[in-house]
Amino acid sequence: MRVAVHGLSQRMTRKPARVWGLALAAATGTMVAAGLAVAGQKTGNVEIAFAKPPAETVKPAAAAAAPALEQFEVQVQQIDDLKSVFATVRSRDLIEARARTPGTVATLKVDEGADVKAGQLLAIVADDKIAIKIRSLDAQILGIESRLRNAKTELERSEELKKRGVSPQSRVDQARTAFDVATNEAKSAKAERAVLEEQIKEGQVLSPAEGRVLRVPFTAGSVIASGESLATIAANEYLLRIEMPERHARYTKSGDLVKIGARGQGAKGGIVGEGRIVQVYPELRNGRVVADAEVSGLGDYFIGERALAWVSAGQRRAFVIPRKYVTQKFGQDFVRVKRGSGAADIIVQLGRETPLLGHSDGVEVLSGVDGSDVLVRP
Repeated sequence: MRVAVHGLSQRMTRKPARVWGLALAAATGTMVAAGLAVAGQKTGNVEIAFAKPPAETVKPAAAAAAPALEQFEVQVQQIDDLKSVFATVRSRDLIEARARTPGTVATLKVDEGADVKAGQLLAIVADDKIAIKIRSLDAQILGIESRLRNAKTELERSEELKKRGVSPQSRVDQARTAFDVATNEAKSAKAERAVLEEQIKEGQVLSPAEGRVLRVPFTAGSVIASGESLATIAANEYLLRIEMPERHARYTKSGDLVKIGARGQGAKGGIVGEGRIVQVYPELRNGRVVADAEVSGLGDYFIGERALAWVSAGQRRAFVIPRKYVTQKFGQDFVRVKRGSGAADIIVQLGRETPLLGHSDGVEVLSGVDGSDVLVRP
C-alpha cells in the first residue's frame, strides 16, 4: 500500500483503516478528516491522496475599543447642616377694616374666607339719627334763607333811602349787619348738613387693602361703635414664622436658605420649595428663636397652617454623589465601586437630596462609601 501526504510518500504494509489514521496522525501532527480523499485502489496496493488543506481563515479585525465607563470620584464636601422644624404660615400684615361712624350694620357684603380688593365695599353702617338731623337742618336752612331774603331787601331799601337823604347812615349799617348775619347762618347750616352727608358716606366700610378676610365679628343688624373693627384682613403676602431651639440662635441670620416640604407630609416628605429668612427677631420667646422667611407658593395655605421646613444649623462634612449612580435592588440602594480592573456593587445608606456642583441632582451618602472610592455608572 502507498500513502501520499502533501506530496510526501511512505510505504506502509496493509493494515486496517483505523491503524492508518493513527499512523498518519503521528507522522503529520494534524489531520483534517475532510481532507481525506480516496484517489484510487489497485490489486495488492491501495493509494490514498490527502487533499490540499483549506486556506487559513482570515481573522476578523479587532473589535472597536469599548467606550470608557462614566466615573465619579467621591470627595468630602462642606454642606449645610439642615434641621427640620415646624413653621407656621403668617400674613405679613393684618389689617383692620374699621367703621368710621357709629350706627347699625345695615348691609354686610363679606364673610370669613372671602378674597377682597382694595377699596371694595364690605358693609354699610347706618345711623337713623343722622337722617333726623338732616331733616332738621333742612328746615333751619329754609328759615335762614327767608331771613336772608328779607335782610337783603331791607338793605337795598335803606341804601335807596340814604341816597334820597331820607334815611340815616345808621339804618343802612343796621340792615347790612342783619344781612351779613343771615348769610353766615345759611353757610353754617349748609356746612353742617354737608358734615352729616359725609357721615353717611363714612358709613360705607371699605377694604383698606387686597387680601383674604379672616374674621367678621358682626352680622347685619348689629350695633357698631366708631373705630370698631368690622373685619380683619390678611394681606396676600404670606410668610413662614419659624421657631427654633435657642441653640440655633448663633447660626440663624437673614438670608439663610429655608426649604419647605409638601403640605400634609411628615418628616420624610420631599422638599418642594425654597425661600430665604428675611427677619430674625432679637427677642427669644419661650426659649426659642423666632424668624420670618419668604417662600413662594404660600397663597393657597391657611393662615396658621403648619408646614415642615428645613433650616441651616451651620455646616458639616459629607459625601454627595449624583443620583444617577444609585440603583435599587431588592429594596436596597447600591452603587458600583471600582475595584482594580473590575467593579463591585456596594450597599449604601442615602440621606436627603443635596445640591452638587456640576450635576442637576445630588444625594448625600450616609454610609457605604469612602473618600477614596471611584464610582462607576451602572
